[in-house]
Amino acid sequence: MENWTVRHALAAAVARGPARPFLQVVDGPLVSYGEISDLAHRVARGLRDLVGLRKGDLVMTMLPNGLEVIAAWLGCGVLGAIEVCLNTSYRGGPLVHAVNACGARVLVLSSEALPAAAEVSSQLRALTHLVVVGAVANMSERLAGLTILPWEALLAEAPAHNSLEDLHGRDLAAILYTSGTTGSAKPVLLTHAQNYLTAHKTRDCVEIGDSDVSYCFHPMFHMAGKFMAAYGSLLAGSKLVLDRRFVPEAWISRVREFGATIGYGHGPMLEMIHAVPPTGDDANHKMTRVLAAPFPRRIAKDFERRFGVRGLECWGMTEIGIVTWPGMHEKPPFGSCGRVDRSLFDLRIVDPETDEELPVGQAGEMVVRAQRPWILFQGYLGMPDATLRAWRNGWFHTGDTGRIDADGYVHFVDRVTDKIRRRAENIASYDIESAAGAHPAIAEAAAVGVPSGFEGDDDIKLSIVLRAGAELAPAELIEFLAAELPHHMVPRYVERLKALPRSPTNKVRKAELRASGIGPGAWDRKVAGMSLREVFGKVSGKCG
Repeated sequence: MENWTVRHALAAAVARGPARPFLQVVDGPLVSYGEISDLAHRVARGLRDLVGLRKGDLVMTMLPNGLEVIAAWLGCGVLGAIEVCLNTSYRGGPLVHAVNACGARVLVLSSEALPAAAEVSSQLRALTHLVVVGAVANMSERLAGLTILPWEALLAEAPAHNSLEDLHGRDLAAILYTSGTTGSAKPVLLTHAQNYLTAHKTRDCVEIGDSDVSYCFHPMFHMAGKFMAAYGSLLAGSKLVLDRRFVPEAWISRVREFGATIGYGHGPMLEMIHAVPPTGDDANHKMTRVLAAPFPRRIAKDFERRFGVRGLECWGMTEIGIVTWPGMHEKPPFGSCGRVDRSLFDLRIVDPETDEELPVGQAGEMVVRAQRPWILFQGYLGMPDATLRAWRNGWFHTGDTGRIDADGYVHFVDRVTDKIRRRAENIASYDIESAAGAHPAIAEAAAVGVPSGFEGDDDIKLSIVLRAGAELAPAELIEFLAAELPHHMVPRYVERLKALPRSPTNKVRKAELRASGIGPGAWDRKVAGMSLREVFGKVSGKCG
């Protein structure tokens, strides 16, 4: 485990052949293992010498898919700094919370994200430095008090190969944000060992060889993109094709263009790809396997037949990595997400009310603990109470429902907790409700997930109660929220109620709001013809 670090993994990959291709950015450069190592060591030197960072210091990154996000990740890994991965669509309250919750003083971001940072810069308490990829146009006054460095300044430094502090698998490597049922997104502390293990198991499960080409459209602020696709390719010494965004209609053409042999996806994304009209030659490519979490049951068999691939389903989450894996040469029961490696993890199915283990085949909450040190998350930064609640009775409570059959195969069933899951993003209803509650016309608000039409995916319904005598058009509310929230948090439905349903202890009965679905009185943003792209363009124009 001592060598389960990004620094060691990168050095080992370069030793196998520095000229071999590592990263192909769609519409961007092709970079070899030697070149990415040089960039990473330059970034490490720049962060150390220009910003004064050392092992264990925090570096926030808010970068879209591209060469820079990979170089920043590996540069932090080489230095031993802890990368705090921020969603590139964060703005307003969620951005302020994410920055202040970790207390990092350095943010590496793209010029496209600068307006969002500038809008709230006075509220970012610990921030002292911005490292900007791209131009800093007309932003200096709005970012007064912050030291602004161009990305190129980091790269101008000589590579840092010497004087690096010792690094171990037990050291912290990253912080990712994940949303639960209460409060804003929680900062999850991840070790080098945990992330290495996720990559190692990805490589072994999908059997990534050095001649494989992995195609990834996942953002690098999520586990699937960074620790499965990118890190898995690094450990295998293979090539990663990184797309800048997910475009369902372009998926098959990208697979063909770059000769991809391995694909990754979340359930709703695979359903969107499947929804693109077939062409008759959809199996004419080199891809042979697709790893997903989950692999939607209603399209799984047809997806495999149509595209000529093997579908592989795994299960996990940010806090625990991936716990169940399928076998390439097994024939698991339809709908299962593989089995647990009992040398690494214990997985139990328990009654969510009592934590008592349930019989084989019965569905209950999935709880996990590790058989080895440092391979599960180390808590939520600055949130000891939330950490203790998550680890009730010595087991991490996932909030997911599942069952284990007699052969040990795990079947994901549903979510226990009140989470909103939209397009692979876990969303804290608290953030939506807080933003809505800031509108002067709104007395109360509650956000819940309702079925989107994609398996395991939600649309957002916002139920509101107006103040006495107030009027508020739903479209006006959407524009207001778009100025405060990332696009994936903006509700599709707005429902006006006289009062929110409450329990005897005055808690909002969200189960009742979910169960009521989309009633005839609910306003639908899509039916109203309101484009989020246009709304955000309008909002950005006001803020720019």
